[in-house]
Amino acid sequence: MANKAYTILIAALTALWGLTGCVRYDIAEPLNRFTNSEAGVADGSEITANAGTTWFADGEYENFILTGQALTEKDAEAALLFHTDGQSGYEVAFRNGPIDGTRKSGSLTSVRNLYRSLAEDGKWFDFEIAVRGHNISVAINDTTVVCYTEPEHPYRTEEHAGQLLSRGSVALRGISGNVTFRNLQMTRLRKNAVNEADTMPRIDEQNDAVIRFQQQDFPVIDYHVHLKGGLTKEMAQAMSMNYGINYGVAPNAGEGGVGRMLADDKEVYEYYNEVKDMPFLRGVQGEGRKWTATFSQEALGVFDYLFTDAMTIIDHKGRNSRIYRPEEVHYDGVTKEQYMDHLVDQTVKILTNEPADIYANPTFLPDELNEAYAQYWTDERVDRVLDVLVQYNIALEINARYKIPSLDIIRKAKARGIKFTFGTNNVDADFGKLEYCLQAVKECGLTVNDLWFPTMSVRREREVVIYNKW
Repeated sequence: MANKAYTILIAALTALWGLTGCVRYDIAEPLNRFTNSEAGVADGSEITANAGTTWFADGEYENFILTGQALTEKDAEAALLFHTDGQSGYEVAFRNGPIDGTRKSGSLTSVRNLYRSLAEDGKWFDFEIAVRGHNISVAINDTTVVCYTEPEHPYRTEEHAGQLLSRGSVALRGISGNVTFRNLQMTRLRKNAVNEADTMPRIDEQNDAVIRFQQQDFPVIDYHVHLKGGLTKEMAQAMSMNYGINYGVAPNAGEGGVGRMLADDKEVYEYYNEVKDMPFLRGVQGEGRKWTATFSQEALGVFDYLFTDAMTIIDHKGRNSRIYRPEEVHYDGVTKEQYMDHLVDQTVKILTNEPADIYANPTFLPDELNEAYAQYWTDERVDRVLDVLVQYNIALEINARYKIPSLDIIRKAKARGIKFTFGTNNVDADFGKLEYCLQAVKECGLTVNDLWFPTMSVRREREVVIYNKW
């Protein structure tokens, strides 16, 4: 009887195995057999994607977790395709190097492009790509950099119409140079698999501006995000991935600002070590007018970029004045036109003597003056500011919070060859999606060539001048 029961059990298990097509779920198995139409079959735990070649792995997959390691040569790029027949499906980019406007490792190509890499050329790095239902996640060196949930009605251009979840093959496509992959492990997941970390609401892509820029591979980077007003690093990471906006997170270095303030070089290095492995661009803001005498160029140089503004000035009577606070704006016997001239003088001094990459909150005015913004920002005053931006290769921030500078000034800056960045200067965790910046791109005819990236920085070549007396 025991032998008969055992025989029945084996027969049942065999039948079940046949019904499931010999598919094993929740078990990591090597992905180590690839085929190329010209080169034939490649077996083994390591494979190199050369420029112009595509290797297809055996099998088709729907829900899965794929892990492995990659090694990029300098300037090399490859793509890992999934749910693909070679044309359709999604791609994950593998490209490292400096922040120069090219998409970086971990990008879900043209859907969630990333512009800073957590990996380096010449060093093996870990990656994980997972599909669970409608959610796609990508991690580089154990840090999640993409968490994208495909909506019911995705927005796709004609060129990217095939970027949709379904099922299909995994492939490795070489784009430039050599990218080598090793120790690929594929774990099939069941149809009901869920990413528990996917807690943000789906984006309505039919009414979303950001996905339209992503589909054009137009970099969407908010360089001016502060961790304050309840916004934590973890919240910023989740929001960035959900919205499809790369964040540049920056503390204030100096005095008089709001939020995380750095007081000296020691605090600069401590903060940098806190965030260096986070999936953000790393910025710092010079706050007040004493920061150039407080911090060394070497310490501030660890950040990807440095920005400052003219929202704190030394007024016409030698007082420190934060012009965003009405109680600190004093006319004291001068006309508003004279006050405006002094504000422009101070702006020019700041940009001439402080080695910043970006002029942030540009053309900001105190409330009383802002009511007649176009009146006070005359062509002559605008030209004085634009002249110094050109002279020192300083980028002009298009600020989403204040909706400045005006579109007319943006057009003038573009005509002068000035580069642009996008920024918010948030006060809390509810700060929008760069709406004014994206509007300015369309209405002012900006292109990728009009954007500034950290590889363009010249601040380290500039002398620090202590110009105001306190």
